[in-house]
Amino acid sequence: MSHNILITGASGYLGGTLLARWKEANLPAYNKLYALIRTEEQSKAVKELYDAEPVKIDLSSDADIEQAITSRDISVIYYLIDALDDRIPRVMIRALSTVKSKSGRQDVHFLFTTGAKIFSSHTGLPSDRELLDTDEQLYELLKHAEGPQPLLVQAGKTNVQVIEEGASLGVRSYIFAPCIVYGKGEGFGNPISIQTVAVIRAAKKMRRIYTVDDSSATWPVCHIYDNTTLFLSILRAILSGENPSHGKDGFYLAASGLVKWHDLYRAFSKRLLERGVIDDDTIMPADDAALEQMAPVLKGMKSFVPAEIGGRCTFTAVRGHGLGWKAEYPPEHIFEAAGEEVDLVLQHS
Repeated sequence: MSHNILITGASGYLGGTLLARWKEANLPAYNKLYALIRTEEQSKAVKELYDAEPVKIDLSSDADIEQAITSRDISVIYYLIDALDDRIPRVMIRALSTVKSKSGRQDVHFLFTTGAKIFSSHTGLPSDRELLDTDEQLYELLKHAEGPQPLLVQAGKTNVQVIEEGASLGVRSYIFAPCIVYGKGEGFGNPISIQTVAVIRAAKKMRRIYTVDDSSATWPVCHIYDNTTLFLSILRAILSGENPSHGKDGFYLAASGLVKWHDLYRAFSKRLLERGVIDDDTIMPADDAALEQMAPVLKGMKSFVPAEIGGRCTFTAVRGHGLGWKAEYPPEHIFEAAGEEVDLVLQHS
């Protein structure tokens, strides 16, 4: 039975690039592609650029969400709009379950986009050893996490809720974790990442780069192209009926490898100094006063600044390789692209 697919976050960095790469992906057959939109301008863009059917949904209304999904017989949802929200995903999963029971189809799918921060020192997950996305304990680690960043700990619990809700209602769930994603977005909306933006905006505000970790701290990185190809690899497996790993075994990290934050800071500082954005390329430890000053430009509390510009994460991509996915850009490529990334962020923020 052919699938109808809904992509949310069509105007975003990740969702927009996913749609932009859709036509060349040579996916197996499906029925219709829908894209969640908010404005008429977005509606026009998804129709003309991507040949997708726009869908406008009142996300504050459970009934409107369910009606939009069930009336269109949507059986695959890519959720890319809010990793902290737990209401909308639950409603969408319920709607998918309804579609399954009414249509008699064997499978419906919900791919939830979270973030590598959920699998890091910020949530108390292991960062002193390699943490594979195939680790059998990931579900339990998230369920019982107690880390220094309560907001991210709660986001991890949302991942758990997605898995549990999906399992109870017969919906196959997938937890997709982008990391530091870089490179220019290819969609019609936002062209810049989140992680690199935070570091560069903070440096612009402070006129120098501050660190919240020692020089050994690492984080996974991924070019936007490789992040997108993993999205598509999962979908290709779904459409081919290959039954990709899901539920408690359905964690997928898009990453080519780990880099040290200090090496990334140095790569950024070179271009920031050339552009006159910072006065000194020395990397300084952030004290309370520096964290206080950076908080407003990062639009958060002082206590959350360390989660925006650093941390320790050893999350390592393995599961996607079983689908034939392989990163084209090595982790060191982010240093080569650092100058372009700085220019892109300064241009759009």
